[in-house]
Amino acid sequence: MKKILLISSTFLGMTAVILGAMGAHWLKTQLDASSLAAFETGVRYQMYHAILLLALGLWLKDENNRLLYTAYWSLLIGVVFFSGSIYLLSTSSMTGLGGINFLGPITPLGGLLMITGWFLLLLHFIRKK
Repeated sequence: MKKILLISSTFLGMTAVILGAMGAHWLKTQLDASSLAAFETGVRYQMYHAILLLALGLWLKDENNRLLYTAYWSLLIGVVFFSGSIYLLSTSSMTGLGGINFLGPITPLGGLLMITGWFLLLLHFIRKK
């Protein structure tokens, strides 16, 4: 689990930097202010959670901790749903991906999964002796 956690967290961090640079240099000329702000929110939350998952991976010693494993998957899927849906929705005007408004409910679902992941980490630390 530790290796998967470290690989996925560094991938999330790397892609957050790439997408952030893309937003700062190219998308700012392509999107309106509201869409660009939404895109930047997706990047910011992706990077926050990449750092969290990297720290968790570096700290993790017990490979068989079900609570941490569930927290990891909640956080990872939450980031993909939250940030991914924001990326798609905020760039839909320039990508021609009209009719993707069905992704709107995916964003709060991703947020709920991220909150769940944080809550599971809290439970882990409360229970830890």
